[in-house]
Amino acid sequence: MTAIRLGAPAPGWVLDTDVVVVGSGVAGLTAALRCAEAGLRVTVVTKANFDDGSTRWAQGGIAAALGDGDSPEQHLADTLVAGAGLCDEDAVRTLVTEGPAAVRRLIATGAAFDTDPATGAIELTREGGHHRRRIAHAGGDATGAEVSRALVQAVREAGIETVEHALVLDLIKDAEGRAAGVTLHVMGEGARDGVGAVHAPAVVLATGGMGQVFSATTNPAVSTGDGVALALRAGAEVSDLEFVQFHPTVMFLGPDAEGQQPLVSEAVRGEGAHLVDAGGVRFMVGQHELAELAPRDIVAKGITRRMREQGADHMYLDGRHFGAEMWKQRFPTIFAACRAHGFDPVHDLVPVAPAAHYASGGVVTDLRGRTSVPGLYACGEVACTGVHGANRLASNSLLEGLVFAERIAADVAAAPVRAEPAAPEEKSPPLEIPLLPQEARADIQRVMTAGAGVLRSAASLDGAASALGAIRDTARPAPAAPCVETWEATNLLLVAEVLVECAGRRAETRGSHWREDHADRDDARWARHFLVTLTSEPVRPESPADPAHPALAVRTTAGTAFHRETP
Repeated sequence: MTAIRLGAPAPGWVLDTDVVVVGSGVAGLTAALRCAEAGLRVTVVTKANFDDGSTRWAQGGIAAALGDGDSPEQHLADTLVAGAGLCDEDAVRTLVTEGPAAVRRLIATGAAFDTDPATGAIELTREGGHHRRRIAHAGGDATGAEVSRALVQAVREAGIETVEHALVLDLIKDAEGRAAGVTLHVMGEGARDGVGAVHAPAVVLATGGMGQVFSATTNPAVSTGDGVALALRAGAEVSDLEFVQFHPTVMFLGPDAEGQQPLVSEAVRGEGAHLVDAGGVRFMVGQHELAELAPRDIVAKGITRRMREQGADHMYLDGRHFGAEMWKQRFPTIFAACRAHGFDPVHDLVPVAPAAHYASGGVVTDLRGRTSVPGLYACGEVACTGVHGANRLASNSLLEGLVFAERIAADVAAAPVRAEPAAPEEKSPPLEIPLLPQEARADIQRVMTAGAGVLRSAASLDGAASALGAIRDTARPAPAAPCVETWEATNLLLVAEVLVECAGRRAETRGSHWREDHADRDDARWARHFLVTLTSEPVRPESPADPAHPALAVRTTAGTAFHRETP
């Protein structure tokens, strides 16, 4: 198959290493640390500063069976329920059984979790979908920031080579089709400025999510789906992109608010805050046995239904009964955010509405983090391990990053030593995807919010597909010049097209995928995954591939399990 890549200048500089890790969240830094401990040379590449990824924004905490009376089996059961029939049970069992020890290793690395002053035991709280208090937290509601701090400090103390302000572009393959490194663009000065290459026989994608494909999201500005887009261009399988979790309680800042929005952690409801409408009615009571603590898709749908019934654009979170001391001590980050936007949660209802939060799908991996491209690994939000199914259970994301990053490091360390790869000679000219103008980013976000947001239908998704096609066509006559903004816009378009294609095919409502025209879950037809690859070859003989744009090849799995032991 013809190579597919972004339009970019040839690399002007080269680094050689054993492992290149792309991303500096909990998954990427854990993989880097464990690989370095195994004696491997590691280079970490990150898009902005080390602490600018999604991990630092995680408020709630890490879910693990650490408390008295809890067990991995109970954690497994809650995760499978939240995943709405699409979890890979082997992957979930791996997560919940190896999770507690992974959290303890994180603590040994330097992360400090909140503890009971009297006993010294880790304090545990509860979040939506959990039947036990099993969420370990730090700094009240600043768990991600503490985890990021500890891992960044450990990476620096270990002397691991790092390249900051670097946007990854494409995978380099050797003559046998194995991963051989990445090309990247460094937004810096000196020897590592502009487009370069990192050569390595093992590439670990830990690039985070794709929340910026929507107008309003909890994700930082750097979350533009770069890892998923790279993997697709490299020929890797991607799945479950239609399952985008919309967090139920994101601070509502007005109908025109765009970009990253303040999150109001699920832990606030876990501690007893209530969802109410403008009349003070607790509308989630009676909709689910856990009311406000139902899985996130159910709460997001409940809020959306109530907004539609009342012609409102938001609901409210009522935590006034907490009192000032609890807000300041348990939720200092959220308390400060509320005050900064003109709300006092001690006395006021906090306006909330669902917003794009977490991608349950991504690059398909086996239980050792290996993708369908040899030498290419993925972990964290960019990966589809099968843990989350159709909807992520609250606070399972940091745990997934820890567990599967450690598994990747063990697999890389155990692999036979291979000669350092060099970029192979091109057998045929690669297909370069025309770059979109940077203003296309906002157009993509508006199309996706309107047509593929919380509420979807055949009509809305068909409209989104047509609009995305029109955006793609803008690059045909005169592709934009290569730069960070045009690469990001082009990546966003690719992941948006995959999401819309799969959402259109899945004619049912399941987990975080809500079809108004197919309101029921249909296990007979859709208890399976779509596997998506990108190809420059014709998908069907009667429909030749567009020479200016590769096609999506979509097939389905036989059931809910992903995992195959790749060579």
